[in-house]
Amino acid sequence: MLYILAGILGIYAVFTLTLFLVWIKNKPLPPAPAVNQPTITIIIPVRNEEKTLPKLLADLEQQTYSKAYFEVIVADDSSTDNTLSITQNLISQVSYPLRLLPLPNERTASPKKRAITASIAQATGDLIVTTDGDCRVGPRWLETIAMYYQQTGAKLISGPVTFTAEQTSSDFLQTVEGSSLIGAGACTMMLGVPTMCNGANLVYEKKVFSEVGGFSGVDHVASGDDELLMHKIARQHPNDIHFLKNSAAIVQTSPHRSFSAFYHQRKRWASKWRAYESYLPSVLAVFIFSANAAFLATPLLFFLGSLTGFQAFLLFLLKVAPEWLFLGQVLVFLQKRKAVGWILPTQFVYSLYVVFFGLAAQKKGFRWKDRELN
Repeated sequence: MLYILAGILGIYAVFTLTLFLVWIKNKPLPPAPAVNQPTITIIIPVRNEEKTLPKLLADLEQQTYSKAYFEVIVADDSSTDNTLSITQNLISQVSYPLRLLPLPNERTASPKKRAITASIAQATGDLIVTTDGDCRVGPRWLETIAMYYQQTGAKLISGPVTFTAEQTSSDFLQTVEGSSLIGAGACTMMLGVPTMCNGANLVYEKKVFSEVGGFSGVDHVASGDDELLMHKIARQHPNDIHFLKNSAAIVQTSPHRSFSAFYHQRKRWASKWRAYESYLPSVLAVFIFSANAAFLATPLLFFLGSLTGFQAFLLFLLKVAPEWLFLGQVLVFLQKRKAVGWILPTQFVYSLYVVFFGLAAQKKGFRWKDRELN
């Protein structure tokens, strides 16, 4: 058993150290003067976001990017609160083009994909930028995206996402966990084998969305408006998927304050794995599951007398030390230095969570925005 655990955690250590080296090697591109500013359509799918959406729209008012070059479409998915009326009132108050797109209250397998597709049909921008109604963005968000697009000509750009200011231990744990997803997704893009991205900060050409047929073929999956689309684009443009490693492009979103909301979000994320055509994300998910299961087995086997204290400590280091190096770097980039100290406490909680959701995801069904989906 010792050799099995050491083998799994040893491979995991090499994997994490590789991510660490890739991350520190990739430097942000230096600023470059704008030549031909691309036009941008920001799409915000919302449902019951009356408290958070106005803050995001206010952030967009502060953008350094010329308001002549971007527009905003709020796709309202039959909100039952005041989201619709609040947005309607703000149209005349903001200085950028703001459009409200009310969607019919009808059952669909993927409400978010429907909202994005309907919005793109009305979009005038060369670039589509998606985010969520509970997000916050900095003043140079669009400027940084446009600059990076001009420098790289990327077909799809994944931007950094983290959480708003932490208030509880749960918030810090979510920040550390989120940094691992952002960091791993970024590094696999840097290696040319993209696996993960986040629709809260995603950019792609409008024409490439049409070129790959939009969400056709994956529109039956409730989740995956980000990763499944990225994989479709990557198949046709394997060298044109990039991660925007620039702190000015960070998007902040709200952490979950209830276990129920967290549980259903993770089940929604897991639901898209069945639709992957590439084996790599699924293999990676199984590998991460196995490494965390091995980590949890270590103290159990120690208490049962199957491992010595020294052996258990070495196995512990194989997972914790590389993660400390990698996640520490990612958290500093995400401007979350206070969360670095939570990397160690997160280890056992995160491992329990990975194993739990890896098993829970095998059962279909979850709740999203007060709707039951599969």
